[in-house]
Amino acid sequence: MAGTSAVPDALRALIDALLDGDHAAALAETRRLRQAGLPAETIVTAGLETAMSRLDDKCTVESFNLLEIMLVGRAVSAVVRELYPEGLPRDDRRGTLVVATLEGDVHDLGKNIVKMVLIGKGYRVVDLGRDCPIDTLVAATAREGARGVLISGLISTIVPQVRRVRTALRAHGLDAVWVVAGGAALKQFAAAELDVDYVAENAFDGARYIERRLEGKVP
Repeated sequence: MAGTSAVPDALRALIDALLDGDHAAALAETRRLRQAGLPAETIVTAGLETAMSRLDDKCTVESFNLLEIMLVGRAVSAVVRELYPEGLPRDDRRGTLVVATLEGDVHDLGKNIVKMVLIGKGYRVVDLGRDCPIDTLVAATAREGARGVLISGLISTIVPQVRRVRTALRAHGLDAVWVVAGGAALKQFAAAELDVDYVAENAFDGARYIERRLEGKVP
């Protein structure tokens, strides 16, 4: 989790706007940061993901404010669209990726950031949303001919679900599909503990892993 001390002063106003759910202020601050020369990746990893970590601290399974999550989600999505417009040309040679938050987890801010980063890098992304059953994930992976599945998880109760994904894919002849996990709850585990190929530290780390797989740099 990103700590307060690690956050550059330049990003504090953006983080505050995101946590306030003020998407207009967040957009204005994002544009100011970009004009000042701050890389988009830094805005995402040190700004948006810090805001999500703080929101996750407040929104536990026992007590979370759905309206707050929705407002922050709208602000985060607006900033990601600003940084990585979906209108960028996509490279179909990269193939299709499926992203999802598994059944039992209604937090989808991390998944949305992963989706937008991948789209910005030219991937075709199929978003299965939040609270997604494993059967739906497997069916979509087969239907879309996806090369990889990316799972985001912010609550620890979905860990057993994540561990079932590989087995479910293999049962349908999808042995070659990559499985990448990320999010606050899943980053605490090694890949072998979750039976996945990789556990990403953040959205860009996950995207870099996918790129290394495509380049044949990962066995």
